[in-house]
Amino acid sequence: MTSHLSIQGFGAYVPARRLSNADLERLVDTSDEWIVTRTGIRNRHVLADDESGADAGTIAARRALEAAGLAPEDITHVITATCTPDFLCPNTACLISANLGIHGPMAFDLSSACSGFVYGLETARGLVLAHPDAKILLVSTEALTRRINWKDRGTSVVFGDGAGATVVSACAEGKAPAGGALIEDVVCHADGGQWKLLTVGGGTKQRYEAGDPVDEAFYIHMEGREIYKNAVRTLTNVCHEIVERNGYTLDDIDVLVPHQANLRIIEAVGERLGMGEDRVFVNIQDYGNTSAASIPLALNDAWRAGVFKPGMLALLTTFGGGFTWGAALLRF
Repeated sequence: MTSHLSIQGFGAYVPARRLSNADLERLVDTSDEWIVTRTGIRNRHVLADDESGADAGTIAARRALEAAGLAPEDITHVITATCTPDFLCPNTACLISANLGIHGPMAFDLSSACSGFVYGLETARGLVLAHPDAKILLVSTEALTRRINWKDRGTSVVFGDGAGATVVSACAEGKAPAGGALIEDVVCHADGGQWKLLTVGGGTKQRYEAGDPVDEAFYIHMEGREIYKNAVRTLTNVCHEIVERNGYTLDDIDVLVPHQANLRIIEAVGERLGMGEDRVFVNIQDYGNTSAASIPLALNDAWRAGVFKPGMLALLTTFGGGFTWGAALLRF
């Protein structure tokens, strides 16, 4: 089920401040060996005190527009995937639009945690079908370190901040644009029954009075072992689903670009799919888990490293809180 929809241009941003495993050893009871063995992470980036997720997303968006050869006034819709918005209201997409000087086009946030970018691709596909001339700016940005309990060894070593962006539009020629890719298919799923596995509090479920201190529920909470089991199973299944429904086999996949959550999960999924290290793109060591920004950061890095060659078929796959998961096929 090939559709003539394309990704144009990749842009990304990570904050200048880098937090290494050695830095974390001074903050929490952990070690470089412990972190690398269990997660594969060596560094992550942290927003400056005067930076926000919208700021990071704006920089990534500008870079994506430049790579696509587009100006802000060309954009018809702005979608921001994030689970760490600057505010509950207004939405982060409106803030990014204002930063870019975009006034008038529809702008909204999409919250699907780590699956945000793939969910955003599917949402953009629907908008382009309704509006064939649409040029949709898809920005994934996260400020996860603002919701980390630095005393919690299980989460403080895992997450980092960052943003990635691209533009989704129709592609009449049916071939990948320069510096981009065709979107051949997207699959998205969810199981709300698993919501307790990964949460970020601070919403209206918890009642706060002015002056109340925040408690542990305000920060990222995750059940690591249960997430691992669910993630490996769902990622493997959704990869089979999207490949088979498009008439491919896993041998047709040139490169797997998974959500960079944990190296153990990535390796387990690669093994179950019969895909060796040479066909799986990994950059978790540099950024940690950046949730919705993870896949666009990986796409940007892979593109700039020359990983994608004309004609290559890439398989994206992701899972996140909700519980959400999905996959996409891109043809370069």
